Amino acid sequence: MTSDDKSSLFRRVIIENVRPAVDHGQYPAKRIQGDMVTIEADIYADGHDDLRAMLLWKKEGAEHWRESPMTALPNDLWRCFLRLEEVGRYQFTILAWVDEFETWRGQLRKRTQAGQDVTVDLMIGAGILRKAAVGAHGKTSRQITNWAAALVDDKPIETRISGALSEELSGLMNTHGQREFPTKYFRDLAIVVDPPQARFSAWYEMFPRSAAERPDRHGTFADMEKRLPYIAGMGFDVLYLPPIHPIGATLRKGKNNTTQPEPGAIGSPWGIGGAEGGHKAIHPELGGLEDFKRLVESARRQGISLALDIAFQVSPDHPYVASHPEWFRKRPDGTVQYAENPPKKYQDIFPFDFSTPSAMELWQELKSVFDYWIGQGVTIFRVDNPHTKPFAFWEWVIPQIKKEHPETIFLAEAFTRPKIMYHLAKIGFTQSYTYFPWRNGKTEIMEYMTELAHTPVRDFFRPNHWTNTPDILTAFLQSGGRPAFFIRFILASTLGANYGIYGPAFELLENRPLHEGSEEYLDSEKYQLRSWDLDRQDSLREVISKVNQIRRANPALHSDWTTCFHETDNSHLICYSRTAPQEGNVILVLVNLDPHNTQIGWTNLNMPRLGLDGAGEFEALDLLTNQSYIWNGPRNYVELRPGAPAHIFLIHRHGYTPNFSQTDYGNIS
Repeated sequence: MTSDDKSSLFRRVIIENVRPAVDHGQYPAKRIQGDMVTIEADIYADGHDDLRAMLLWKKEGAEHWRESPMTALPNDLWRCFLRLEEVGRYQFTILAWVDEFETWRGQLRKRTQAGQDVTVDLMIGAGILRKAAVGAHGKTSRQITNWAAALVDDKPIETRISGALSEELSGLMNTHGQREFPTKYFRDLAIVVDPPQARFSAWYEMFPRSAAERPDRHGTFADMEKRLPYIAGMGFDVLYLPPIHPIGATLRKGKNNTTQPEPGAIGSPWGIGGAEGGHKAIHPELGGLEDFKRLVESARRQGISLALDIAFQVSPDHPYVASHPEWFRKRPDGTVQYAENPPKKYQDIFPFDFSTPSAMELWQELKSVFDYWIGQGVTIFRVDNPHTKPFAFWEWVIPQIKKEHPETIFLAEAFTRPKIMYHLAKIGFTQSYTYFPWRNGKTEIMEYMTELAHTPVRDFFRPNHWTNTPDILTAFLQSGGRPAFFIRFILASTLGANYGIYGPAFELLENRPLHEGSEEYLDSEKYQLRSWDLDRQDSLREVISKVNQIRRANPALHSDWTTCFHETDNSHLICYSRTAPQEGNVILVLVNLDPHNTQIGWTNLNMPRLGLDGAGEFEALDLLTNQSYIWNGPRNYVELRPGAPAHIFLIHRHGYTPNFSQTDYGNIS
């Protein structure tokens, strides 16, 4: 019987519950370049033999696996740490085996301590060493053979025992000992490693056609360049542009989504395609390709990455409609099926038929849209309504693109059922919109953020909280005035390492709905040009700038995983902390959720989660106002007005280093 046959027949080692693993390894976990990821598994065997376990890992495409030893912890838990140095995809699995030599060594030590005769035991050990020597090579094989001979030579038994128990021999056998009854985990798992901006970013959405200095003129990329200092000055590092392509004329929508547009209506940017071209073309009034590339480079010099909207749909005038009619679904009367989401109708948009007999030709063409814009310097894409396209398409296209361009980031704009949103994240989307806009009450905020930060969801779903979008003007923003915008901004930017706003509508407090009960904007930029007074006195520009400075300066706000909610005795006051244990950075946020009234109350802080013991004074420095408070213990008085509805505290005790050693944060990395 060969060694492999014996291992198969007598499978002694069990490897279970390997993590991180999404759906038992069916999908990759997500991490960020530079992370030290914790790999854990439950590993055990029958009997009392010692075990060894090794993490096997490699960058996808590498020829050889690398090995990192795992450490045994109580209750059959094994762990090791892997530094993810490069962007891309890593593979890993676990190999474990019975360590015959260490089992023998442990028994020898016990028998020696009990004063037993170990002559035969030394003979057994010599046999184990000789077997290992056969599998070794050259100098190493000779070393092990010499050690085997030393265990049974005529030297005093004390000398032979001392050699058998030496760390030198143990180290040699740890590397070259036989791996008895080896078990390899039944599958290889994967981790997708994204650039740091995938975890921590501040997005600003803006229509370039509304960037002109005069209200009667269509904006251009050159106008957007002039707007960059304003955006960079507020601290945003991603500028997201809605579709920049030619807009169809057929059934073009007018102001406020009317189907009876006035002459000169400019239409919706999501009605993509016209005589000038389609998804690889630029609306001529915005400028040309060189103007666009200049905008990309100018933004990059100011620390801003440009993100483009990818909407896989077309206007009736898109070149695809004429050149590839087989890519669209026909109705019984011979007309092409337009998009609709009853009661909403989008007569100016044709969806693709992803199940067409020419599906692969269509899919390859759509992939080439991403490839084209990557070639123009864009590596971040906000994907429109991905849940209305087949999962299989995204599962095919995103890994292909990331294999060629691992730095790319895909944001899924899918406001739909939770399992669908989560599945899109599993199959490749880097970031995801969330239900944040509609979570306004204390309990629902706490429950939702806890789900995202402290359940297995976090291994694959990377949230990006948006205060508003061109499609979402929530009732809270409509009715709460400036304080409502202030509140929602603080929550989004301090509960989310990734967040975004649609501006200038947000900082300029645009809150007029199309009609009562609607979340659509009156005079929406989706259908017309808008001119914005960026110098308005009530603008939130200064608040946004300050908070983004705070975010950048405090690593506690760079990840969602340490979010901890603290008790308050007022349902309108929410309190939470974010920490960076390695840096000793502790941020405590308190927000008045009521935009109309002053709220007062008392905190009951979880002091260990702040890295503090339960007693004694500590400083709470409000980074918004630079005002310092001396607090004592967990109970502290709070009063927040609608006009100043939040504190962002830096927690510090003079002469005291925060201690997180007793705090269970789970797998922070």
